[in-house]
Amino acid sequence: MEKIILLHTNDLHSHLENWPKLRRFLLNRKQEETANKRIITVDLGDFVDRWHPLTEATNGQANVQLMNQIHYDAATIGNNEGVGNSKAELNQLYDQANFDILLDNLFDKQTLQPPKWAQQSKIITTEQGTRVGLLAFTAPFPLTYNPNGWDIRQVMDILPDLVSELRPKVDVLVLMSHLGISVDRQIARELPAIDVILGSHTHHLFETGEEIGDVQLAAAGKYGYYVGEVHVTLDDKHRIQKTSARTFPTEKMLELPEDQEEIDGYLTEGHRLLADKEVANIPFTMSTNLQTAHPMIDYTLAAVKEAAKTEAAVLNSGLFLTDIPAGIVNQDQLHTALPHPMHLIKVTLDGNNLIRLVLEMEKNRHFLINFPVIGMGFRGKIFGHLVYDGIEYDGVNHQVRWLGEPVDPELDYTLATVDHYMFVPFFPTIEIAGRYEFLFPDFIRSVLGDYLHTHYPIK
Repeated sequence: MEKIILLHTNDLHSHLENWPKLRRFLLNRKQEETANKRIITVDLGDFVDRWHPLTEATNGQANVQLMNQIHYDAATIGNNEGVGNSKAELNQLYDQANFDILLDNLFDKQTLQPPKWAQQSKIITTEQGTRVGLLAFTAPFPLTYNPNGWDIRQVMDILPDLVSELRPKVDVLVLMSHLGISVDRQIARELPAIDVILGSHTHHLFETGEEIGDVQLAAAGKYGYYVGEVHVTLDDKHRIQKTSARTFPTEKMLELPEDQEEIDGYLTEGHRLLADKEVANIPFTMSTNLQTAHPMIDYTLAAVKEAAKTEAAVLNSGLFLTDIPAGIVNQDQLHTALPHPMHLIKVTLDGNNLIRLVLEMEKNRHFLINFPVIGMGFRGKIFGHLVYDGIEYDGVNHQVRWLGEPVDPELDYTLATVDHYMFVPFFPTIEIAGRYEFLFPDFIRSVLGDYLHTHYPIK
């Protein structure tokens, strides 16, 4: 009899406060490997998240150095690696990695070839001669991958052929999935030739796994709160006899006094590296206010219009988390104030649909002002107050004005905002009726920084 143990992490999202305990646990478990027990370690993506200053300052390179401490057998990417970095940054992210990157549904938009840093599959052969095959897929978001220079493809257009090709070559077939719980379950139903699906992306937790037919599903939540483990037991002819899954809560793992110093060090170094990058010298304080317009949002709206080359823009006050005082502005301040991995989007609407969009915004205004938003690139607490620049709404006469003039239903108008507005469900007119263009690669903090650098340079 032989046992294969799959240790899996996922969706750390740069929550490095959990890393010392996770690393200690994983390395200790790897020491338990024997001739009859092979331990395979994988990460399922979203290890990188630019909300953390060290990740931001190093374009995720620091995260890869941490992963190198484990020497994972394989990893794949999540959307935070895939669209949270520019194409150039992603192409360099794994230059120093000591582990293999597997990915099967991402291609260069120009060449239609897979990225050079990824391989299609990996076969690991144990001491007993058992062949373990690994495939990996990430969540397809064409709206954001395509403008960033990538061709992202749907899973079921590719996976069945890969399974047919790899299945005869291996004894155990494992899918590393950054696809989400619903897709994982669909794959388990439609492709029972897969033995194990290691899941992520939707941050779901299967404390003791889930089985669909003979397919073993596993998932370990988010933020490094758990490590997942799948046991595969095989007979002497390499045939699977049994599978099982479990998770280990990080809060119960060994903690040492020096862990906190290490965790604090990641933050300190990130803030230092960002603070060293000075951007502008402003003669005024950019203050914030969740409940109304404020100087910070006014300057950012001007920056958004300038970057997108539009006459109007819309933002929400909840995007802005801290004030920036008068004086030298650095990237650390911009990152702290605007940690969201959001890009700009240009939306063109005819007059009728522009009016409809503004009416949607006005209808939702009082609901959104204190509404807590979680995920979809948002790193704040509440949505906050909607603020227009170039657009006015006359609540008495229910009239929308563009640059002071009534909107002509027959004309086209182009405004700019953040891509977050495409993903939240409050403003459907943008996606349904709009012609939209995603502006890559700059985040909104970079847009504000470039504007301040241009208009208030350091002399």
